[in-house]
Amino acid sequence: MEYMTEPADRSPGHILCCECGVPISPNPANVCVACLRSKVDISQGVPKQVSISFCKQCQRYFQPPASWIQCALESRELLALCLKKIKAPLSKVRLVYACFVWTEPHSKRLKVKLTIQKEVMNGAILQQVFVVDYVVQSQMCGDCHRVEAKDFWKAVIQVRQKTLHKKTFYYLEQLILKYGMHQNTLRIKEIHDGLDFYYSSKQHAQKMVEFLQGAVPCRYKASQRLISQDIHSNTYNYKSTFSVEIVPICKDNVVCLSPKLAQSLGNMSQICICIRVTSAIHLIDPNTLQVADIDGNMFWSHPFNSLCHPKQLEEFIVMECSIVRDLKRSAGAGVLSKKHTLGEVWIQKTSEMDTDKQYFCRTHLGHLLNPGDLVLGFDLANCNLNDEHVNKMKSDRVPDVVLIKKSYDRTKRQRRRNWKLKELARDREDMDTDDERQYQDFLEDLEEDEAIRKNVNIYRDSTIPVESDTDDEGAPRISLAEMIEDLHISQDATGEEGASMMS
Repeated sequence: MEYMTEPADRSPGHILCCECGVPISPNPANVCVACLRSKVDISQGVPKQVSISFCKQCQRYFQPPASWIQCALESRELLALCLKKIKAPLSKVRLVYACFVWTEPHSKRLKVKLTIQKEVMNGAILQQVFVVDYVVQSQMCGDCHRVEAKDFWKAVIQVRQKTLHKKTFYYLEQLILKYGMHQNTLRIKEIHDGLDFYYSSKQHAQKMVEFLQGAVPCRYKASQRLISQDIHSNTYNYKSTFSVEIVPICKDNVVCLSPKLAQSLGNMSQICICIRVTSAIHLIDPNTLQVADIDGNMFWSHPFNSLCHPKQLEEFIVMECSIVRDLKRSAGAGVLSKKHTLGEVWIQKTSEMDTDKQYFCRTHLGHLLNPGDLVLGFDLANCNLNDEHVNKMKSDRVPDVVLIKKSYDRTKRQRRRNWKLKELARDREDMDTDDERQYQDFLEDLEEDEAIRKNVNIYRDSTIPVESDTDDEGAPRISLAEMIEDLHISQDATGEEGASMMS
């Protein structure tokens, strides 16, 4: 009697595939994986090659139906965009895993490896791995079309300041760069008394106007012009214009306040010095060190002008300087500055050294001045002041000289300046000598005023060797701790924000 014995290669709990006879673990289909895949393709219906649109100019990918998004190569955002292109076919299967397969950045190909599962034949779950090839096609987005058209814009902001010095504009430029408010502009054009910002939508322009109102004291007017209309669909096409006027006061201006405004600010003197312009006008009284802040609304309610032009600054030499210790304050006086020291000085013009004519005045620079120092100031005694408030003041209330700031060797300061600033890309004419001088004045203001530096990104200039924070003359300098390393990103194998797709 012969007994049938089980083959050695069969273990308990296994069955034979009904198609090929290979021993397998039991499953609802009783078919091995190889035979099941040969009969069923769960990836059927999922496209293996898909096209995706990419704009070379702005480095963005098209996301249907009408938006463009910026994605780095092999990022989660780009992977989500690729999966949305095949969202409908993937809804019939279960997506288990998805990842990028590395491709050359300039190949204009994106490969995504997908792992999917699906129930087939009596409840058996089949898993399959395959690759979807995405072809990157160049397509210019609507925003870049408008940029290339040059004159196509929907809104423009005309920023103006009725002053001869551009310090406020240089400060505003750095604020715009720091917070990236220039990214949505189609074009920036510089004219003699301001800047024009062009936008493709009114919403972007309104956002910029709100930023300007919080950055500097200003006011604006809005207007619009009808370009076209469709009477059948009741739609209209407008071009909007926002006229922004910045207060006509810059740093180091000498101003004369109205008696009513001076009294409301704590009975301070009418003759004041503007020490800073940020979101408000910061004034200091050189006779008492009393400070006050004037916002845009207060300025337009009680307007005042600068008494002297920056070119009227004269150089004086300090003959004698003494600190005022005990200062009698009147009733209702405001806040005093703790960063300045009140001093009484005898000074003489450097252009009148052959005479014995000297001037006496009080100054807020008592902590900086010593006999023999050079200082810049306005000679109000020999100046023709055409101001309604000054004309009504008593002559003994108007000081002979108002000192503005200590003078240092500009050439030496430029040579030792180991930092730099970035500039807005804009259409402008060649910078003349006066513009260069004003820009150097703004750089010196940054070195002297820490409060302004806090709102500005200052970059380390690697071409200038590192020296001490002060030079031989004691001129203030910016420390390395306040500087940012200037980062230059070059395109490598991974690319940057899809930039390598342009080649």
